[in-house]
Amino acid sequence: MKTDHPASQKLKMMKASLRCLIFGILGLLPLIGVPFALAGLWFSYVARREEQRYWNPAKPQRILGLICSAFGALLWGAIDTILIYQAGNNYINS
Repeated sequence: MKTDHPASQKLKMMKASLRCLIFGILGLLPLIGVPFALAGLWFSYVARREEQRYWNPAKPQRILGLICSAFGALLWGAIDTILIYQAGNNYINS
């Protein structure tokens, strides 16, 4: 079993934090943001898991990405669900 060097682990953690921010911001896009928001939530989890062992200088970016991801997933997930329901309901009733 190969163990990564602590510096390598910290670098992966910081990259995951920045990816969380990027995907979180993309998660705010109307209608297509849900997959990006879910990816942002995943990267937040990956970075948070490593924060228990190492200090993360990109923690503010991870937190902002987490907020954007959660907001985007909830908002656009609900709106997408309503739009799909309405389209299906209109199709069935016509």
